[in-house]
Amino acid sequence: MPTLPEGAQPLPGAGIPVPHRSPRVVLARRVAHGAERVSRATGRGAGGVIGGRVLLGLAPRAARELAAGRHLTLVSGTNGKTTTTAYLAACLRLLGPVATNADGANTRAGFVQTLAADDAERVVCETDEGWLPWAVAESSPAVALLLNLSRDQLHRHHEVALLASAWRAAMPGVGHVVANVDDPAVVMAALAAPGQTWVALGSRWTEDARVCPRCGDSCRRDGVDWRCGCGLRRPTPQWWLEGDELVTEGLRLPLDLSLPGGANRVNAMAALAAAVRLGVPPGPAVEAMRGIADVAGRYALVEHSRHQVRLILAKNPASWLEALAAVAETESPVVLAFNSEGVDGRDPSWLYDVPFTHLHGRRVTVTGRRATDMLVRLEMAGLTDVHEAPDLTAAITAQPTAAVEIIANYTAFQDARKLLGRG
Repeated sequence: MPTLPEGAQPLPGAGIPVPHRSPRVVLARRVAHGAERVSRATGRGAGGVIGGRVLLGLAPRAARELAAGRHLTLVSGTNGKTTTTAYLAACLRLLGPVATNADGANTRAGFVQTLAADDAERVVCETDEGWLPWAVAESSPAVALLLNLSRDQLHRHHEVALLASAWRAAMPGVGHVVANVDDPAVVMAALAAPGQTWVALGSRWTEDARVCPRCGDSCRRDGVDWRCGCGLRRPTPQWWLEGDELVTEGLRLPLDLSLPGGANRVNAMAALAAAVRLGVPPGPAVEAMRGIADVAGRYALVEHSRHQVRLILAKNPASWLEALAAVAETESPVVLAFNSEGVDGRDPSWLYDVPFTHLHGRRVTVTGRRATDMLVRLEMAGLTDVHEAPDLTAAITAQPTAAVEIIANYTAFQDARKLLGRG
């Protein structure tokens, strides 16, 4: 077994006694599992979320009791949570069983359901950025992995500074943070934790990082470096990327991931930094991450009729920018599926923050319940080879090439997963 890097904290071995559970939580857990089974059997939706709601309704403080005596890692940020969580869970399985919310249910109900699903000592939980302070207070995690903070749908997390302040107030309750040096909001929050591991995750989207989250002055940028007159500045990273190689002091590892794109490389680096902190040797950890080819349908390659379709989720300006960068690596036609349901955000005006000029020269087909909004936006961007399709099936079959890229926002992405047999 390779020697662990300096600062790594190996976890205790598997087989610790299951902590005492109160009769109230034991009963609530059984009822919640029953509710999950009924929900799945009747096709009424995500059983795990329903189970979590039932559990919280019967035992409102269940999270604290279910987390006691276990080693929790919370993964949070506006973008990249699901993939980073999958990578980190794969790494930690080298040490033993891991409980994780692989379905992406990341609010209170999903968090509690993950804790209740089994008694694995190690827990890796994707956590909605708004619910992170609550999750920290309820579980006292060993590690929090902080990826980024930016605007999400306008009805949700549009005040980045408020989120950053809430994170900062919560961080003294975390044992250690792995944090992105390239996001001032993340850095401000992470500095309040007892200890930090700094990773250079970069950021194509900097519109929400122009103002210092601590004092409100402008953040001055010089290449990758940033700083503010109040003293907040970019920390020196301990992990960074050089091309496809992950670099830390005394170590250089090629990633060679199955998932494409720069966003997935930085997600993998963040996961690896956390995994090493938790006692996983870096070489085997990278091997474990290479085995992940899709995450809850993201980046899945699916055969549909005569086409090979790749499915990409994009839900806010920052993630749309990353999705467009990912498809820029190919010359395939692009289908943009755009809805505006409740979880998507009903105000699509943020589309005008996304630089769709990246698609110049590409065949683009638009579909979805708010396709008109997307068509107008593409016209404003000067795109000319743009088509409209009544539904996703028609959008795919109309493409002249076998390979097709689909970028979809949340509800359109779930519709596409069902159509393609990945839901």
